[in-house]
Amino acid sequence: MEPSPIDVRPGEALALAIEPSVGAVIVGERGVDRCGDAGAALAMVEQIEREAAPRWVWWSPSTARLLVDAGIRPGRCWDLEAVHRLIHGGWRADPGVTWAGAHDLDTTELPEMTPVDLFHVRDETTSGAVRSDGHLDPAWVAELWRADVDHLTRWAELALDVHRRQTDQLARLADRPAAAATARSESAAALLGVELEHDGLPLDVDEAERIIATFIGPRPDDAAHERRLADERDEVVLRHLPVDLRDGLDLRNPASVKSLLRRAGIEVDDTRAWRLERLRDEHPVVDALLDWRRAERIATTFGYRWLDEHVGSDGRLRGSWSSADGAAGRMTATAGLHNLPADLRPAIAAEPGHVFVRADLGQIEPRILAAVSGDEALAAATTDDDMYAPVAHRLGVSRDVAKVAVLGAMYGQTTGHGAAARRGLDAAYPVAMQYLSDAARAAEAGNDLRTRGGRAVRMSAGRVAAEDERDRRSHAAARGRYGRNAMVQGAAAEFFKTWAVIVRARLPRGSNIVLCLHDELLVHAPSADASLVATTVDDALRETAHRWLSLDHRVDVHFVAESSTVRRWSDAT
Repeated sequence: MEPSPIDVRPGEALALAIEPSVGAVIVGERGVDRCGDAGAALAMVEQIEREAAPRWVWWSPSTARLLVDAGIRPGRCWDLEAVHRLIHGGWRADPGVTWAGAHDLDTTELPEMTPVDLFHVRDETTSGAVRSDGHLDPAWVAELWRADVDHLTRWAELALDVHRRQTDQLARLADRPAAAATARSESAAALLGVELEHDGLPLDVDEAERIIATFIGPRPDDAAHERRLADERDEVVLRHLPVDLRDGLDLRNPASVKSLLRRAGIEVDDTRAWRLERLRDEHPVVDALLDWRRAERIATTFGYRWLDEHVGSDGRLRGSWSSADGAAGRMTATAGLHNLPADLRPAIAAEPGHVFVRADLGQIEPRILAAVSGDEALAAATTDDDMYAPVAHRLGVSRDVAKVAVLGAMYGQTTGHGAAARRGLDAAYPVAMQYLSDAARAAEAGNDLRTRGGRAVRMSAGRVAAEDERDRRSHAAARGRYGRNAMVQGAAAEFFKTWAVIVRARLPRGSNIVLCLHDELLVHAPSADASLVATTVDDALRETAHRWLSLDHRVDVHFVAESSTVRRWSDAT
């Protein structure tokens, strides 16, 4: 292949625009490379990646998806959409929103598509991408950017412009020196999400069907058979009541369940699982009802239909991934990947000749609180692998009470188990508690927050025009609880994703991350590389802690992860 005409320096930003039916364009600071053939375009990208390892700039993960589907795994990227969400907050962004945010335009007044008729003429020239009011033409956002190579060129040029402006915006966050590094890790996490969608999670379909059958019976032949099986499950609960008390009871209706319990002599304010768990010994119907709920969840959400819809012929469970939810910035996934029942974990099995290396960050949120607040006393507690033990000693309470107190402080709970100990936290760890209180007060007033890594947490949008003072106080208190928790959870999410993308970059060939679950990583690796991968994951945690703490060093915090090598996810300790 001929050398690329672009003069690329290692790690330099290159904007990439691809449309398979048209080709691809790469725009750098010192040149443009255009290719009108999709296959040749991907080969061009692969060559540049191999020779220069640039930081690829693209509008959204859809571009990354094209590369990953073609077998290309970029090492570095800058996802404009992901960085926009970091800087400006919110759930999602399209190029129009991202452009507006980078150019300090009002994102609530984005132009809308207009019909092409006698009264509306659309300018489809390459210079028409940006309107006279500074916004992107919505027609370009929707479709025109992919019209031909000239349009792709303009689209890549605009992407590089947004990258420059986002870089400047991050640099202006003087009180958040970690923001630029967070933007890079957030972009890499978005790319990792694309790879997770592509690769899928290995699943033993036979074992999954066996487990499902223990809850809801064999695969139904038709809808009528499915209904009969559901009725049989219902009967296991209803038989605990006399026949004359069963009329009108629907186990899928919370009000009906309360009526069922009342007929059994049990009064409850609601039918939440934790409340019913405390009443298992009150009447056999409670135990049967809780077992029914587990089965019903399998039947409605994780049954045979779920397998058919989300598991491919290769035995991989796939769902769509988001690298950041709209609140704390945690990675989320569909298809049950983030809320799989524990009963089904034995079905998550490594392929023959492979194992899972599983690692779970320990007590991550209180350790993050120590880091972001700069509380030296709380940081000292993190030197213990079980940091709740020294906290308990300092407070003069049991470990369990200390844990409840610390978590309650981060979640804004002021009553219940551990309330007295929570009051003692103010004296024991005043800097950390003040950090949480400051965040809560700012959120209560409707002020937007920004995490340690620079993520905007929108609180002003949550202000409600309540009718009376009591409602206003209630809404403000809710914002305060949300705000104090988001500052810790948000920073924890940033730490986790930095760890995940460093693991991704350091893994040996043939090993892949197949699941990111809250604070847990699951890596699928050849059995022969298990020890190397486990070491890589541990080393990546130390590298993450060093990078993360050195950016705005306040205190030294010890981070830990519990690791194990297993064949099935359920075998993890």
